[in-house]
Amino acid sequence: MSDLAVVTCALTGVLTDPARHPVPVTVEQMAASAREAFDAGAAIVHVHFRRQEPGLGHLPSWEPDVAEAVCDAIRAACPGILINMSTGVVGKDISGPVACLERVKPEIAACNAGTLNYLKLRRGGKWAWPPMVFDNPVDKVGRFLDAMKAVGVKPEFECFDTGILRSVPMYAEAGMTDGRPPEVNLVMGVASGMPADPDLLPILRRYIPDDSPWQVTAIGRQEIWDLHRRTAEMGGHLRTGVEDTFYLPDGERCRGNGDLIEHLVAIAQQAGRTVASPAQARELLHLGPADA
Repeated sequence: MSDLAVVTCALTGVLTDPARHPVPVTVEQMAASAREAFDAGAAIVHVHFRRQEPGLGHLPSWEPDVAEAVCDAIRAACPGILINMSTGVVGKDISGPVACLERVKPEIAACNAGTLNYLKLRRGGKWAWPPMVFDNPVDKVGRFLDAMKAVGVKPEFECFDTGILRSVPMYAEAGMTDGRPPEVNLVMGVASGMPADPDLLPILRRYIPDDSPWQVTAIGRQEIWDLHRRTAEMGGHLRTGVEDTFYLPDGERCRGNGDLIEHLVAIAQQAGRTVASPAQARELLHLGPADA
């Protein structure tokens, strides 16, 4: 276990409405929010891109010009920070994310590693959204991995359930990855996936390859902070941001990403971990030097 903990800030998410929640949307807002997270200790920002037209900021964008403007602004505001780009799409067409990968060339990109019924139920038994399949069959995963290899981007395998986690070593053994130890992200708290339960973490850890960097994405309200604490104690890397939660450990709503990262850094330090700089994160995650 490394004493160093890499902290990632998930800046905005895919559909959260900026009219109701403190999520950054515009290029300027994304850069300013990234700077708050960077100053608080984040070495990585996980980015989704949003439509920039007035009134449409609650919708995703796969326009390369938008992606480039956002990432250039973040890099200018946060020298050395690492960018982890979302690639999640429903359906076979991955041309939008691939075009953004080719334009932005982030250090890391999320690779959703398997298919999930993506569900959420509201009180009274009504669906929060129409039940959907987040489809990530092996051929789609392979096309994403090929696109990432072509531009030198490291995949971060998003694992929403145990079967998805167990697929990751198979992708590596089948020669689908680039040879570096696969990076694993345990996404815990989606209602139809793995629960945000700290007691589940030691079991999941057994199925992560020994040489793989790993982190937890904890989705929920104030209850997720016990999971962050257990992750820090077990040697995992850490992620939070307004994509994942709006709630601080005391149940108060956050003002933005800076608040959340400050509390995550404190948890890391309480567990005896030192927060990694971007340069240290590059080494820990097998990314190579900045000018490689």
